[in-house]
Amino acid sequence: MTTEILRDTPKDINRAGEILRSGGLVALPTETVYGLAANALDPRAVKSIYTAKGRPSDNPLIVHISNVDQWRPLVQDLPAQALALAEAFWPGPLTVILKKSDIIPLETSGGLNTIGVRCPANSMARAVIDAAGVPLAAPSANISGRPSPTGFTDTLSHLNGRVDAVLDGGDCAVGVESTVISLAGDAPRILRPGGVTAEDLRRVLGQVDIDPAVTAMLEPGAKPMSPGMKYKHYAPKAQVIMVDGSPEEFAERVNTWVEERPELAGQTAALCFDETAALLRAQAVTYGSRYNQEMQARQLFSALHRLDERGVSQVFAQRPSPRGVGLAVYNRLLRAAAFQVEYPDAPPIIGLSGPSGAGKSTAAALLQQRGFGLVDCDQLTRSPQVYDEACVEKLRQAFGDQVAPQGVLDRRALAAQAFSSPEGVALLESITFPPIEAAVRREVEALRDQGKPVLLDAPTLFEAGLDSLCRRLLVVTAPEPLRLARIIERDGLREEEAVRRFRAQKTGDFYESHGDWIIENAPGQDLESQVETISQEIFREWKGR
Repeated sequence: MTTEILRDTPKDINRAGEILRSGGLVALPTETVYGLAANALDPRAVKSIYTAKGRPSDNPLIVHISNVDQWRPLVQDLPAQALALAEAFWPGPLTVILKKSDIIPLETSGGLNTIGVRCPANSMARAVIDAAGVPLAAPSANISGRPSPTGFTDTLSHLNGRVDAVLDGGDCAVGVESTVISLAGDAPRILRPGGVTAEDLRRVLGQVDIDPAVTAMLEPGAKPMSPGMKYKHYAPKAQVIMVDGSPEEFAERVNTWVEERPELAGQTAALCFDETAALLRAQAVTYGSRYNQEMQARQLFSALHRLDERGVSQVFAQRPSPRGVGLAVYNRLLRAAAFQVEYPDAPPIIGLSGPSGAGKSTAAALLQQRGFGLVDCDQLTRSPQVYDEACVEKLRQAFGDQVAPQGVLDRRALAAQAFSSPEGVALLESITFPPIEAAVRREVEALRDQGKPVLLDAPTLFEAGLDSLCRRLLVVTAPEPLRLARIIERDGLREEEAVRRFRAQKTGDFYESHGDWIIENAPGQDLESQVETISQEIFREWKGR
């Protein structure tokens, strides 16, 4: 078969519609990944999708429409919840499962009495649907089980010679397949996470469950209700093992592997975050920042394709945080690894951070009551281990005699000097962070030797690079006016001094974007119940795996 290359022109869009109306196959871009489209109402055309992809026939397809009016004939009923979701998220990366109507063939639904439907945000995709004049069944445009393509080149490499045409639409904006939510059961349930998060859906529907198969293998004999539930998916040719550890634990696992097996070094690669690559002594392919789940989603499948291009046989993948869109990235990597996950034996280190006045010390005390060892960096930095004679002299030379009269550190004078400008803060950090880090590492290892999970309470956790020690990150936040009042009372500061300290720190939004868990320490929020829930999850992850 000769595969036509089509571009974003009215002529080529119409050509794509013509191919689809006649029962052919066209790979086309959406905002999530490239899809392999056929007439959803034509059983023979749909069967050709399964043939071209090598896809199991019980794996249901998603039907794509260009506007909500096209939805009604495809399903038995459109409940108010479904219309509310369409109003909130369409066009966009959300698929809604309802009971199908008789015009949807069983070939499209994978033998189920339900069907998933979505309206893509990509304008080219909607233009092709309109040109075809029929709804389109369109799974990802890859060979079944392989990473989904998010660009034209990877799509063509999968399907050239297998389909009638590939439409070049550049790179996809979201990078992982759509969120799939079922409204066909007793309660709304996410079957596959994607670009629309559980939190997004709960703001519209209230309670939304997450199917256990999102983070675990489907029970033997169970029938998949959505694409991406049953089979090993999204995998490069190499064996993938996910490593659930801190950046330093991940690097130690990879580095030890290649050092002990030098003959396999060229066949081994790490799939990791941007921040981790410098710690590795093996070839690395990055898939975004540890703290940017949207970037991870956009880059994951492209990174998996690059691993294939390198021809490696063993890939160690760094575990993403399953928070927000990160749940979709975590889900895809779990399946790429066929649920092979390694865990370090050592107790976890949990980083505790947040803006001044949020209440980190209160949360830390509650966690200590639950069996955590605490490294209090604020307290540690007041010890002679950190502010020894050499450190105080460096501070005096950097900020003037007034910060250490007669060689005795005046912390308030130092703060006034250092926090007066970003340059002052950077200079302070360059002097104090190295001895702080050395002292922290000693305290952490002493607690781990006692078999305790470690809570690392560090206001400058990220600035000091101590987050590389942490397997998980816990952030405590509170509204800024409340935090300001707390530190004025706690530290005896004037308001202008407190404001200056605030302006020298990261924003509350920064901390929230960096947390695996967020504790809201404000009126109306039950701090103790939040801590208890997180504590149970940490111990379950550590002890219950």
